[in-house]
Amino acid sequence: MINAASGGSPVGGLLAMAAILLSLLVAAWALVATLRHRAPDRVQFTGLAVLELVLLAMAVVALIALAGGDRPGEPGAFAGYLVTLVCLPPLAAVLARMEPTRWGSAIVCAVCLVAPVVVVRLQQTWELAGG
Repeated sequence: MINAASGGSPVGGLLAMAAILLSLLVAAWALVATLRHRAPDRVQFTGLAVLELVLLAMAVVALIALAGGDRPGEPGAFAGYLVTLVCLPPLAAVLARMEPTRWGSAIVCAVCLVAPVVVVRLQQTWELAGG
């Protein structure tokens, strides 16, 4: 069992690092596409899909920790950040498909820059229990 008071967080570690790095890579790719006046491409949509899988894995780990008795410092904020985080990549994909211009790539870039911030906030809301 992961205990927030001991410094362990179910939303930290390798999954969080992978989510942040992947999100920033997709954002960089989308930024280049935006600057080149290109519509969202298959690489961006694939990156969003892989990012979603990593975020879903984080959500499952967090839910398992919750079922095991661990609790975040701010349960309401934690739940809000978790739901938002899991919804971001599909939302970006839908909006990018609706806007098949450079602005679709800009949408992907913006969402992929927001995702790491939400991951960090998710970690912070969990760790408040130990602080």
